[in-house]
Formats: sequence, C-alpha cells, structure tokens
Amino acid sequence: MNFLTNEEILILFIRTIGSLPVLVFPFLGSIFAILIDLSDLFMMDFLQLGGVSDYQKLDKFADVFYMTLFLIVSFRWNSYEKFISIYLFLFRIIGLVLFFLFNERFILVLFPNVFEFWFVLISGHKYFFNYIISRKTIIKLLFISIIFKLPHEIFIHYIKTLDKYTVTEFLQIFFK
Repeated sequence: MNFLTNEEILILFIRTIGSLPVLVFPFLGSIFAILIDLSDLFMMDFLQLGGVSDYQKLDKFADVFYMTLFLIVSFRWNSYEKFISIYLFLFRIIGLVLFFLFNERFILVLFPNVFEFWFVLISGHKYFFNYIISRKTIIKLLFISIIFKLPHEIFIHYIKTLDKYTVTEFLQIFFK
C-alpha cells in the first residue's frame, strides 16, 4: 500500500483550496484554479517534502475536484450550455478512468479535457457580456475549446515534453 508523501498531501491541499473560488466567481475562479493547477509543477521543483511518486496520477486525481466544481457551477447555465458541460465532463472522466486502469497517457489525448477550456470560455462570456449565449456562439466556443485543448494534450501526454525537464528547466530553455 502506497501512502502519500507530505509533498503530495500539500499539493492536493493547495489544489483543493485553489479550486473553491470558482463556486462564487466562476470566470475568475476558473482562471485561478487553472493557475493553481499549474503551480504544482513549480512546487515539485522547490519543495523537499518526500517528492511525488507519480505526478500524472496525482495531477489527474486532483483535476477531478476542480472539474467537479466547474460542473456544479455549470448546472446554473441554460440547457445547451449545461448539456454540453455534462457531456464534456463525462467524456473526460471516462478518459481518466481508462488512464487509471491502463496507465497509458495516450488515452488522455484521445479523451482531452475540453471541458476545462469550455468552462473558462462560457463563464468568461457570461462575465464580460452577461447575456444569453446564442447557439452559434456556443458552437464557436466549443470549437475554440477543442482547437486549443487538443494540441495541449498532445504536447503534454503524447510528446511528453515536460517529462524531459522540470518546469524551471523548460522555462529557462524556452526564454533563452
């Protein structure tokens, strides 16, 4: 039986607390939750509290919490937005279950987390424009979500670029 290290516990705690603002401030809270999601990459570079045994599994486990909160918020939306949110959430959850069963990251490319980008775009639209979103705009936002998320999943889970470097090393190379 594997127990969590202090570092893993701290990362899960910060990721959980960092997701809560989305319940009150959907757009700004979602941006904050995503930034907190990324913060674990930096924490792993600097914390010395026992390490992270399997980052991808820890990260995907933590993702379920913020995604669930995003889903809860989306229940307040109209039927089209809500229906698409439920579908995208379940699509990603199926991918996560398969990932945990088979431990194959390419599954995450086949089941991209379009839900995350979808939620940010819809909540952002509501925050800035504060009106009912037309079906045409919903389709555009869904298309944008797919177009932006798929390359991200390929970069992270198929090419595995960040597996070769710590995030600090990657940023140093990228910004040289």
